[in-house]
Amino acid sequence: MAIFCRSASFAVRQAASFVFTGARRYSTDAHFEFILANKRGVKENVSLIQLNRPKALNALCDGLMQEVNQALDGFEGDSQVGAIVITGSEKAFAAGADIKEMQNWAFPACYSANFLSHWNRVSSARKPVIAAVNGFALGGGCELAMMCDNIYAGEKAQFGQPEILLGTIPGAGGTQRLTRAVGKSLAMEMVLTGKRLSAQEAMQAGLVSGVFPVQQLVPETTRCAEKIASNSKIITAMAKEAINAAFELPLVEGNRLEKRLFHATLATQAHS
Repeated sequence: MAIFCRSASFAVRQAASFVFTGARRYSTDAHFEFILANKRGVKENVSLIQLNRPKALNALCDGLMQEVNQALDGFEGDSQVGAIVITGSEKAFAAGADIKEMQNWAFPACYSANFLSHWNRVSSARKPVIAAVNGFALGGGCELAMMCDNIYAGEKAQFGQPEILLGTIPGAGGTQRLTRAVGKSLAMEMVLTGKRLSAQEAMQAGLVSGVFPVQQLVPETTRCAEKIASNSKIITAMAKEAINAAFELPLVEGNRLEKRLFHATLATQAHS
């Protein structure tokens, strides 16, 4: 789960980030306080969002998550971008949520404000989102990575949900997504003991799909994202929708949705 920092000011968030030119939006880093956002790839069809709170090991504060959401909104509306990569530093993807920001929240306020609800924006992105995880991905950091469609890890990455050691439990999807990714037994062990997985263990458990040397992680992830972005955007969105439905629907309903989406691809110009 999390640690909290002061929110970025409303004026900064509103002023931030995107200059419109026709149907495209070009990101700038100038007005972001907690992230860097730019385009990568030979065709600049991949967007990179880098968490940038190095002194706090990229602890997830409300201001940072607001900026991630803002960048996602911009890149989702950018017709040039076909895939999005989220990463941190070589030391930490995100070491957790900002405990200092969270510690003063009482139950009535948390419940009334639906605390952390906007942290799920990554999971609702229509474009593919890939996490490139170096270093610590703990608590909220692990949850953020699992909101992505795919995870690649640097060889020194560590994954964990250690909230139990602080007297709480995951609150941004950790118990749900981790169980779906690695199974009930391992998820129970990780959540109930705070056990961490190495990059190699995470790959064996099915949490990540590839492990790379630390300095090659972002370039390799970008290359994968470029392959995705080179395909039809509408067909890619349909494929993503069908796969995600497998976690929500019974097999019969999932197959029915897949058939409808397959039929829909035949009605587009993009499949040819």
